Amino acid sequence: MKAIIYTQYGPPEVLHLSEVEKPTPKDNEILLRIKATAVNSGDVRLRKADPFAVRFIFGLLKPKINILGSVFSGEVESVGKQVKLFKAGDQVFGHIDMRFGAYAEYLCLPEDGSIAMKPGNILHQEAAVIPFGGVTALHFIKKAAIKPGQKVLVIGASGAVGSAAVQLAKAYGALVTGVCSTSNIDLVKSIGADYVIDYTKVDFTQNGERYDVIFDTVNSISVSRSLKSLSKNGTMILSAAGMPEMVQGLWISKTSSRKLLTGVISHAAKDIIFLKELIEAGKMRPVIDRTYDLAQMAEAHAYVEKGHKKGNVAITMDNN
Repeated sequence: MKAIIYTQYGPPEVLHLSEVEKPTPKDNEILLRIKATAVNSGDVRLRKADPFAVRFIFGLLKPKINILGSVFSGEVESVGKQVKLFKAGDQVFGHIDMRFGAYAEYLCLPEDGSIAMKPGNILHQEAAVIPFGGVTALHFIKKAAIKPGQKVLVIGASGAVGSAAVQLAKAYGALVTGVCSTSNIDLVKSIGADYVIDYTKVDFTQNGERYDVIFDTVNSISVSRSLKSLSKNGTMILSAAGMPEMVQGLWISKTSSRKLLTGVISHAAKDIIFLKELIEAGKMRPVIDRTYDLAQMAEAHAYVEKGHKKGNVAITMDNN
């Protein structure tokens, strides 16, 4: 089968299209024929080994995992003899998390993973881009316990996580303000934001507004500056936080009435199913900036690394 592999950390050019052995499912696994995947910030960071601490988990001198890709949409080709949840021919999508391996034509996954039937009203390349931003935003929004009528500010509202956060907060009944650049205002409005702040013209920390939840999806503004816009008992979400922000957040949570959420996300099949139901109900939609073929993976990574994508970058397989 065809797959994109990398055997050393570095720039996009370390990614190569190669022929590798097609996997065989174990008794509790499904064999998935992947129709589409996506390039996410996590893939880029792992490819570059940035931050350096990545190497202590995924290989000090060279990567232990040679095929990246954490999200997928495709068709079940066969199943192990113990599998009961899926059958050959099922159209599914989901999130692999730290297993990776979706930059390939085929993939084996345990049936109890974060997998669900693909929404019937969208294409495979659209379904593939939903899980990364979707499960990240959903994890934190559930922890923040967002309630109808609350005021939510989403920083980086046009990105993969940000566009999902805007739509999920709206689905929970919040009054949502998105923060983005001038070129992305129409996009953020189109996915349901009640208000949009152009950060190139307005500093939200200076407009006198207070929010029940501030969701910073891009780690673009200091925690201390953002706090002045957070209500007394509000919650700040830092989904892209580094270690300094994590430490600061822990201190704030322990010494004030405000709560700061960060850390590693978790997800399960029920979360993918929840996103599927929102999509089919018309309450959430995929946001795709560009679509590339599998053979163009290095080009796709180079584009994502620039940091200016709108929503997501999808990858389609030649077998699609």
